[in-house]
Amino acid sequence: MYLFEAGEDQKMIQEAARDFAQSRILPNAMKWDQSHEFPEEVIRELGELGLMGMTVPENLGGGGTDTVAYALAVMEIARGCSSVAVTMCVNHLVCEILNLYGSEEQKHEWLPKLASAETLGSFCLSEPQAGSDAQNQKTRAVQDGNEWILTGKKSWITNGTYAGLFVVTAVTTESDGKKEITAFLVPGDAKGLIRGKPEHKMGQCASNTVEITLDGVRVPESSIIGGQNGFKVMMNGLNSGRIGIAALCCGVGRACLEEASRYANERIAFGAPIARFQAIQFKIADMATELEASELLTLKAAWLKDENRNFMEAASMAKLKAAETCNELAKEALQIHGGNGYVVEYLVEKLYRDARITTIYEGTSEIQRLVIGRTVLSRFQ
Repeated sequence: MYLFEAGEDQKMIQEAARDFAQSRILPNAMKWDQSHEFPEEVIRELGELGLMGMTVPENLGGGGTDTVAYALAVMEIARGCSSVAVTMCVNHLVCEILNLYGSEEQKHEWLPKLASAETLGSFCLSEPQAGSDAQNQKTRAVQDGNEWILTGKKSWITNGTYAGLFVVTAVTTESDGKKEITAFLVPGDAKGLIRGKPEHKMGQCASNTVEITLDGVRVPESSIIGGQNGFKVMMNGLNSGRIGIAALCCGVGRACLEEASRYANERIAFGAPIARFQAIQFKIADMATELEASELLTLKAAWLKDENRNFMEAASMAKLKAAETCNELAKEALQIHGGNGYVVEYLVEKLYRDARITTIYEGTSEIQRLVIGRTVLSRFQ
């Protein structure tokens, strides 16, 4: 039976992340959002605090912490700003792939830089025609002696303008309609790697998102990560990544609940704070209950991963529940604010926009339901 109470070390990490989010991130979040500014300085400070490579082994420059501590930290950072949190999550995803599949040389070359935020990592799987249908890859890699030549486009690449390392999938062979997909480590200064202009997004505007073009990028044979099964490399990376995104959703949801509760206690209508009205109390009660369920599902998935148990289904459940809850909480928080929630002077307007992407990236809610449904049904075959 799963029971959860954070240990002392985990609580210390959570408190440190909370303090940093409240002092350095939250006071600037709305400014970054409105100017679409990528907060490079704060990201570097996260690296100095050890929050950009939390699960990277200490001998490779990381924090050596567990996934539960990581999830708790992401929740706190996302309470301050989900744009900062998703930057942290994608960098962590690249670290996880290196931890799982990297050679010793690859780990020693890249993990210390990623963990310190000296450089940022980007995850390059999606393409203009290949989102949820991730196997529909058109990017190709052709071998030329001891090198591979990569050609294609990758879409929705978080951290893309600033990344120093890209994990890129490409089709290496195709026969009878079956594609062999390989993952490559591509340095940011590779000739032929072209970074598009930042996307102008609805929400999470301080997160950097671009299209990447690979125009005959040459990389050595040693840049292959995880052998020839690159699709498995990326899918297993995403399983870990979903825990981070679920934690991000919980952090945004927590911010929505806090903003709604504060406003309900301050807003006077019909001669009393609206917090006294049953309709508002019911909304707050449902918000708090759904958020608690999301947090527990997220921490369960993190705990299963730390116990080296199968966590794929739990991670999909956590991501599905937390993302859907995050959107519902943002909607209700805005509703409680009334007309004030629809103007940019109130944080809830930003939270509402930031929440919307969470049911889409790192696996849509529909994909999570497919993973969960198939896993459950397989147990009764």
